[in-house]
Amino acid sequence: MTSPASTSGLVPLNGVQLYYETAGGGTPFLMLHAGVADHRQWNNEFPYLAQRYRALRYDMRGYGRSQPVAGEFSHMADLLALMDMLGLTEPAILMGCSMGGQLAMDLAITHPERVKGLIMVGSGPKGLELDVPDPALAEAAEEAYKAGDLDRVAELETRIWFDGEGRAPEQVDPAMRALAYEMNRNALGFGEPGKRLPDSSLPAAEHLAEIKIAVLVIVGEHDTPFIRAAADYMTERIHRVRKHVMRDAAHLANMDHPDEFRVVVDTYLKEHTL
Repeated sequence: MTSPASTSGLVPLNGVQLYYETAGGGTPFLMLHAGVADHRQWNNEFPYLAQRYRALRYDMRGYGRSQPVAGEFSHMADLLALMDMLGLTEPAILMGCSMGGQLAMDLAITHPERVKGLIMVGSGPKGLELDVPDPALAEAAEEAYKAGDLDRVAELETRIWFDGEGRAPEQVDPAMRALAYEMNRNALGFGEPGKRLPDSSLPAAEHLAEIKIAVLVIVGEHDTPFIRAAADYMTERIHRVRKHVMRDAAHLANMDHPDEFRVVVDTYLKEHTL
């Protein structure tokens, strides 16, 4: 099937130029990238989902093609402004990874009228505190960041987030690994994107029972201990939820096994007629 033509560009919103891509028609399907990625995380999913939905992916400020600006900002305010600018007023399906998943969940809790489906990939709710160990390379990455060695930071964080716990670099897809490194290195080069304000006054971890829509939680078996525990936490507290563990996958699970990922997402969409 031929992928629908896409529209893309930079749009001025809230004092920043945000890069976005949209394609297809029908129910809005928004893809929110991880904090170590950008819109390219969804290279495999965007054209596929645009065949049935109005697919949207974008770069949050300070990522990809959306350069940061000084001053206060909110990722939530940026997302809502982008949705309004594009006329995405009907309830949307949100799929977010890591930081993008937190933003998607905050939107589902604070603006439930705008969300009809939620897919959390390698993510967890804001405000969640768990007694689990940090990734083994986290301290080394922090030291490299303080030393200004951003190339080393990007490599160490690629080992943490893309290779994952218990996998070596040579055990993963080299092209996908290279893209993961590039996306994160690009964001590291931008530095901090201004002063970030809270996206919500509600700690999502304490309001999971308020989520009435069906939620799909996807977690890689090689993700960090915190993310794996967060997946269990959400599964135990959200009323309509299903968890899927992707084998041989880490934090950016959709990039590890795109075909399996699409099947898991399709099953969820069909089960709930979304």
